[in-house]
Amino acid sequence: MNSTIRPLQQNDHDKWRELFAAYQSFYRANVPDEIENNTWQRIHDDASQVNGLGAEVDGELVGFAHYLFHDSTWSDRPTCYMEDLYVENSARGTDTAKNLILGVESAAKKNNAFRVYWHTQQYNSKARSLYDSITPPSSFIVYRFSI
Repeated sequence: MNSTIRPLQQNDHDKWRELFAAYQSFYRANVPDEIENNTWQRIHDDASQVNGLGAEVDGELVGFAHYLFHDSTWSDRPTCYMEDLYVENSARGTDTAKNLILGVESAAKKNNAFRVYWHTQQYNSKARSLYDSITPPSSFIVYRFSI
């Protein structure tokens, strides 16, 4: 199963919504509709830092990666954060997720980023196995709180 990685397009919206809902379900999350709509608009707004790639197999969207660039106190170059990565069940075990990550890496290189980073939950062992094959995990632990 060969996947084509490309920017998300407006006509991907319905399938992207399905995939984004499945992604939220996996993480036991619920993003309100207005935030989901805002995310989609940001992906297609050239003034926004939010970007999206889609993975297509046989003309159908089977996965996505969302990423953004931000300033850093550790470099004068931007940092690339891959916030979301999801591939539907039919495309798991293929190179689709890896190709999405490499697509983000390619975008980061084009934007002269000095680093790409992401995180996942500890229990996501299948994804972690893939991630470990690409790069070793950092020693940092994420702390966060909602405001």
